Amino acid sequence: MKWEDALSDYLNYLKLERGLAGNSIAGYARDLDKLHEYIIETHTGIGPIQIQRNHIEYFVHRLSETVQPRSQARTISGLRGFFEYLNFEGYREDNPMDLIQSPKLGRKLPDTLSVSEINRIIGSIDRSTPEGERNRAILETLYGCGLRVSELLNLKTGDLYFDEGFLLVTGKGSKQRFVPVGKFNQSCIALYLKEIRPQWSPKKGCEDLIFLNRRGGKLSRAMIFAVVKDLSIKAGLQKKISPHTFRHSFASHLLQNGADIRAIQQMLGHESITTTEVYLHLDRRHLSEVIHRFHPRASK
Repeated sequence: MKWEDALSDYLNYLKLERGLAGNSIAGYARDLDKLHEYIIETHTGIGPIQIQRNHIEYFVHRLSETVQPRSQARTISGLRGFFEYLNFEGYREDNPMDLIQSPKLGRKLPDTLSVSEINRIIGSIDRSTPEGERNRAILETLYGCGLRVSELLNLKTGDLYFDEGFLLVTGKGSKQRFVPVGKFNQSCIALYLKEIRPQWSPKKGCEDLIFLNRRGGKLSRAMIFAVVKDLSIKAGLQKKISPHTFRHSFASHLLQNGADIRAIQQMLGHESITTTEVYLHLDRRHLSEVIHRFHPRASK
């Protein structure tokens, strides 16, 4: 079996069977290409069926010299999934990744913004332009609903259930969930839909998308990142801020104000509660205040 055929089959499996998004599939493809390039360089003629654990060990050792532990762990995880797929399809009887260990990683806490910092960013938007009004609706939705960028960009007009107070969001693996949307957030979206979006004639295939660019096309992830970066600079914030920072802030602020972590898990679309529990570590001062305020012996 040739590498090209194995990679093509695996990437199709990720898309059709597992329903992964294009960005995730591209990441797997890059990691597998690294292994393929290494094999070409050092073991010409060895295909994905013949590769053995010692080949993987040498590859991982070289990888550790050039990339950070977190990237190394992601690559190892991706390779493990690839060889598990070959096992499942009957191409191999063993997995050369079985005894390959990932580097130990500390838990990285997500960066968040304070409410005042979010207000400064959104307040720095020039709402005298159509793009400004659109960008306000976008940032209010990222923060107000805790959406991933991909989820926001794929929102359709049919996903708005304002009478019930929800958005229908399509997340990772094409899994759908209902996320509450507040009245103010609704008003920002409604204003954009009524006053701004009609100015931009949608291109073919974009007729149902909520957020469009000036040419009526779908917004890109890069454009949203650029908007957030520019507004952060304009607001005078000396932080590395991305669209995902609004999602982290959404979860952190809900937790600080007493929201149930299981409810936050559902709104974020996390499969595991462990993923959501990282927000418990963000503000130890807040947790200390909870003890002093609510524990019956804290003041004795």
